[in-house]
Formats: sequence, C-alpha cells, structure tokens
Amino acid sequence: MNDLKMIAQEWFNAFNKHDIEMLLALYDENAEHYSPKLKVHQPETNGLIKGKQALRNWWTDAFQRLPKLNYEIIQLTANDERVFMEYTRRTPEEEDLRVGEVLKIKNGKIISSRVYHS
Repeated sequence: MNDLKMIAQEWFNAFNKHDIEMLLALYDENAEHYSPKLKVHQPETNGLIKGKQALRNWWTDAFQRLPKLNYEIIQLTANDERVFMEYTRRTPEEEDLRVGEVLKIKNGKIISSRVYHS
C-alpha cells in the first residue's frame, strides 16, 4: 500500500512540475483515463481516452491552456491495487475545484485513472 502511495506522490510531483515525460512514465502503455473535463474539452471522447499518446495530448493541451494549474493533496488512501487521491485543483483562470481520483495500479504502473468532481 505504501508503494501505491509513493506512485501517487510521484504523480503529483510530475503533474505540478508539468513534466509530461515524468508523468507518462508512471502509466502503462494502454492506460485509460476518464475525466469530466475531457467531456467538456474533447466531447468526442465522451470523457475517456486510452493510451499514452492520448494522455500526452490531453496534458499538453491542459498545461498550455492553464500554465499555472496545480494540485494540492488533501488525502491519499490506498489498498492492494488502487489509490484514492483527494486534492484541490487550483488555477488562476478558474475557481478552485475539489477532486477525487482513483488510480488503478498493476505491476507498478497505472493502468487506469478516473476523476470525480464535487
């Protein structure tokens, strides 16, 4: 469980640096990501993208649109294969948003992530 929390900490570190390569290194090649923000910005995806290239495109776009985007950890909770991350999404361009995200991890790599907004 501590290993999963470490992966989550690395995820936040990479995300807040806007280091796409560091972030992608945490993911399996065929990882899936679901987010309500995807539904808004890429409606054709219905909120779900698959594979590292789609993740790269999504985060590149997000970091360009929101150069000061930052996540502040509230709490991390892990079991044998998942870590639930609760955090505050902050950017000067938008109101703060409380977020829950579940990372499913297998063999040390994130195989899926799902974002929930409150």
